[in-house]
Amino acid sequence: MRGQFLKNLFSLGIVVVCLGGLLTTLSWYLSDNNKNHTAPVRQEVPQQADDLSSGCREIIDKVNRLYAQTWEKKEDKYKKFRSELSSKCQGFEKAIITQANTVVGSKIVYDGERKRSVKVSTEMFNTFPKEHPFPNKTWETCAVVGNGGILSDSGCGKMIDSAQFVIRCNLPPLNNGYQDHVGVKTDLVTANPSILFEKYGALMGRRRPFIESLRSYGNSLLLLPTFSYRSNTPVSLRAFYSIEDFGSPTRAISFNPQYLQKLDVFWRSKGLRAVRLSSGLMVASLALELCSNVHLFGFWPFSNHPHGLRTLKNHYYDDIQTKKKFHAMPLEFELLLQLHTEGVLRLHLDDCVPGEVNLMGSTGGDGPPL
Repeated sequence: MRGQFLKNLFSLGIVVVCLGGLLTTLSWYLSDNNKNHTAPVRQEVPQQADDLSSGCREIIDKVNRLYAQTWEKKEDKYKKFRSELSSKCQGFEKAIITQANTVVGSKIVYDGERKRSVKVSTEMFNTFPKEHPFPNKTWETCAVVGNGGILSDSGCGKMIDSAQFVIRCNLPPLNNGYQDHVGVKTDLVTANPSILFEKYGALMGRRRPFIESLRSYGNSLLLLPTFSYRSNTPVSLRAFYSIEDFGSPTRAISFNPQYLQKLDVFWRSKGLRAVRLSSGLMVASLALELCSNVHLFGFWPFSNHPHGLRTLKNHYYDDIQTKKKFHAMPLEFELLLQLHTEGVLRLHLDDCVPGEVNLMGSTGGDGPPL
């Protein structure tokens, strides 16, 4: 059933055509977020419908037909999917490295370099939280915010901020005009070490600019892939020490590579083949274990808007492209769209309607806008 869904939506030939002209792979995991960004003044962007191939138009039309169906949460399907995800990945207990699940002297195997490992020293152990950082309860609503250009001029900021728990990816800019469209509330934000290398000199020199950049995220959790690759570990630990030394309210935590390995196996069983999962899919998966109602914003892997087909930037704050094609964004989107149609989670692909700003208790509706 799942495989047939994918075949019906995106045939390989059409996807190849679109990769040549339409698809712009979103970098929720790898990002060159190395500039100070200001939201551009809203401008009417000419529609590019005539420039689209028939195959690309066909894909977007199919997505729109599926998305136009009245969305309603299917509690039985949500519980079934969540149960399967929890039993196979154990995100609540295992997603984050803690002193409870990783002891001094043990070896941590890198999930991106499985032949390499690091021995946990006492100094490293002391950087781990004693227990997992999530409360022993399920949040009613969670918003997972990708950085896709579809969020530009969306007016979704208040709706995103109405969620009980808000997750963001790769230290995105929230101020300078973006707050109206992406919100400002942040409970957890991921950071790819490439940002620390390229924007903050690997934290080898002045660290204050890095600490000041975290002010936008308040007392949120900063989630780092410390043990995905060996090169990630030193700079991630320097980020932890910088936060501690400057007394920042942000709390640095690390993905557990064992969890990421299990998550990779889980999504492969659903038909996803990628060198590496995007951080957007990683945290969306985590949200499905932690939250009763999961809402996804900014997840759209195409360079044209689904409504009107206007041209979109790669990210809502810049048009920098991914350097390495590690991720399978269109295929990830297919799987998320299927979960949307099944009532497991909710994708938001429309601009937000003024006055409809509350995600609390949103388990159904009269159509895609909420």
